[in-house]
Amino acid sequence: MLEEIGPVPLRLVIGGYAIKRHLGLKGPLSGIVSGWRAHAPGTFVLPHPSWRNNAWLRRNPWFEAELLPALRSAVRDALRG
Repeated sequence: MLEEIGPVPLRLVIGGYAIKRHLGLKGPLSGIVSGWRAHAPGTFVLPHPSWRNNAWLRRNPWFEAELLPALRSAVRDALRG
Protein backbone atom coordinates (compact mmCIF):
# COMPACT_ATOMS: atom_id res chain seq x y z
CA MET A 1 0.00 0.00 0.00
CA LEU A 2 2.82 2.42 0.82
CA GLU A 3 4.18 2.00 -2.70
CA GLU A 4 0.77 2.97 -4.12
CA ILE A 5 0.58 6.10 -1.97
CA GLY A 6 3.95 7.34 -3.15
CA PRO A 7 6.24 9.65 -1.22
CA VAL A 8 4.87 11.01 2.02
CA PRO A 9 6.24 14.12 3.74
CA LEU A 10 6.01 12.70 7.25
CA ARG A 11 5.99 9.21 8.68
CA LEU A 12 5.13 8.32 12.28
CA VAL A 13 6.44 4.92 13.33
CA ILE A 14 4.59 4.14 16.54
CA GLY A 15 5.36 1.28 18.89
CA GLY A 16 7.79 -1.59 18.95
CA TYR A 17 6.11 -3.71 16.28
CA ALA A 18 6.01 -0.83 13.80
CA ILE A 19 9.59 0.16 14.59
CA LYS A 20 10.78 -3.38 13.89
CA ARG A 21 8.64 -3.76 10.74
CA HIS A 22 9.30 -0.42 9.08
CA LEU A 23 12.77 0.48 10.32
CA GLY A 24 14.20 -2.94 11.12
CA LEU A 25 15.31 -1.73 14.54
CA LYS A 26 15.30 -3.92 17.63
CA GLY A 27 16.25 -3.26 21.20
CA PRO A 28 15.09 -1.18 24.14
CA LEU A 29 12.44 1.36 23.21
CA SER A 30 14.22 4.16 25.09
CA GLY A 31 17.37 3.72 23.07
CA ILE A 32 15.55 3.64 19.75
CA VAL A 33 13.26 6.59 20.47
CA SER A 34 16.09 8.66 21.95
CA GLY A 35 17.81 8.36 18.57
CA TRP A 36 14.87 10.10 16.90
CA ARG A 37 17.09 12.76 15.30
CA ALA A 38 18.65 10.10 13.06
CA HIS A 39 15.27 9.70 11.33
CA ALA A 40 13.84 13.23 11.52
CA PRO A 41 12.49 15.34 9.96
CA GLY A 42 10.76 12.84 7.64
CA THR A 43 10.25 10.03 10.15
CA PHE A 44 9.50 10.14 13.85
CA VAL A 45 9.90 7.06 16.05
CA LEU A 46 7.42 7.12 18.93
CA PRO A 47 6.33 4.90 21.81
CA HIS A 48 2.85 3.43 21.63
CA PRO A 49 0.33 5.93 23.06
CA SER A 50 -0.90 3.82 25.92
CA TRP A 51 -1.62 4.56 29.56
CA ARG A 52 0.94 1.84 30.26
CA ASN A 53 3.66 4.15 28.95
CA ASN A 54 3.05 6.89 31.53
CA ALA A 55 5.96 5.62 33.64
CA TRP A 56 8.19 5.60 30.55
CA LEU A 57 7.20 9.20 29.80
CA ARG A 58 8.05 10.25 33.37
CA ARG A 59 11.47 8.58 33.13
CA ASN A 60 12.20 10.23 29.78
CA PRO A 61 11.42 13.96 30.08
CA TRP A 62 13.45 14.66 26.91
CA PHE A 63 10.56 13.13 24.95
CA GLU A 64 8.19 15.96 25.82
CA ALA A 65 10.87 18.65 25.93
CA GLU A 66 12.72 17.83 22.69
CA LEU A 67 10.94 15.35 20.47
CA LEU A 68 7.36 16.61 20.73
CA PRO A 69 8.15 20.23 19.72
CA ALA A 70 10.09 18.93 16.68
CA LEU A 71 7.20 16.60 15.82
CA ARG A 72 4.67 19.43 16.09
CA SER A 73 6.78 21.53 13.76
CA ALA A 74 7.12 18.68 11.26
CA VAL A 75 3.35 18.07 11.28
CA ARG A 76 2.72 21.78 10.75
CA ASP A 77 5.14 21.83 7.80
CA ALA A 78 3.64 18.66 6.28
CA LEU A 79 0.12 20.10 6.48
CA ARG A 80 1.23 23.29 4.79
CA GLY A 81 2.61 21.20 1.94
